[in-house]
Amino acid sequence: MFEVYITKSSKYLPNESISNDEMENYLGMINNTASKARRIVLRNNGITSRYYALDKNGLPTHNNSELTAKAIEGLYDDLFTSKDVELLSCGTSTPDNLLPSHAAMVHGLMKNQTIEINSASGVCCSGMSALKYGYMSVMTGNTNNAVCTGSERVSALLLAEKFENEIINLKELEEQPILAFKKDFLRWMLSDGAGAFLLENKPRGENPLKIEWMKAFSYAHEIEACMYSGGDKLENGQIKPWADYRSNEWLSQSVFSIKQDVKILDEFILEKGADSMRAAMDDKGITADDITYFLPHVSSHYFVKGLNESLQKRGIDLPSEKWFMNLKDVGNVGSASIYLMLEELMNSGKLKKGDKVLLSVPESGRFSYAYAYLTVC
Repeated sequence: MFEVYITKSSKYLPNESISNDEMENYLGMINNTASKARRIVLRNNGITSRYYALDKNGLPTHNNSELTAKAIEGLYDDLFTSKDVELLSCGTSTPDNLLPSHAAMVHGLMKNQTIEINSASGVCCSGMSALKYGYMSVMTGNTNNAVCTGSERVSALLLAEKFENEIINLKELEEQPILAFKKDFLRWMLSDGAGAFLLENKPRGENPLKIEWMKAFSYAHEIEACMYSGGDKLENGQIKPWADYRSNEWLSQSVFSIKQDVKILDEFILEKGADSMRAAMDDKGITADDITYFLPHVSSHYFVKGLNESLQKRGIDLPSEKWFMNLKDVGNVGSASIYLMLEELMNSGKLKKGDKVLLSVPESGRFSYAYAYLTVC
């Protein structure tokens, strides 16, 4: 077995940063009316800027594969070029096509040589799944390096034309912010971008990060789907797949819109997250004192206080100075969020040799959680 290091990180955020007041200029207004829910949702999620692969006419400027390829280009230098890539492992929840795979489409843009590819599907954990595939490949000697990515191009799904039939009850949003986690919530939360890591079996460069371990959990065996697209939930909790609907129902029943069951989200997202993190730390024999920086992917600052309290109840006390997040500035970029956080930390000048970094990624699809523990070398 080989040791595995993240030797370089890169990101690509399309176009210019977009403020809260500019969002509807890009996404449009539903029924030509400004959203009454927007300010409430933004107040709770704490996001002040984000990026869209759109122009102000709502026309796409990049697809997902292009965002990912541009992030990968940032990994290249005199010692590592596209011709040196041995494995490409890509995670996303918003691929450009059902077929071919996302990684195949990205590889097509790289135009380098024959390499091994892997596509990880899912929601936010797909980026971590892509990272773990690359980690295991390098660790076992299957390849000497791996390029791993997380990316999203969700803005096209948030355009006003996709939401003409959606209604938000403003009074309910005021009384219970968790109810904002419906379809309109997603318009003011999700954004576009891509991140990429280079994994190698030898450390090089400034502040390489050794991957000590990765661990993942799924609670799908006991909890029904919470966040889903390409189908709809039946009364028994099962998801009816898009192919089982008539084609005229795809639009009339919003089959392809992203949906969340907010009651299930509120009940389980924090509790299962704290349970899984406690289990991971116990299994690997680390404590909160061992962690220098904690990078939690959260979809909204609304959850930060609750997550901290849930962790403290399980004996995990992480002071606020250990938390490192950039949700406020880049928004929720799904599977790319953890890449964007770590890339920013790696280039912040904060890291010192010996520092320990814990990555934490939940996804509400059917409640999956992924963790990685890193050492600065």
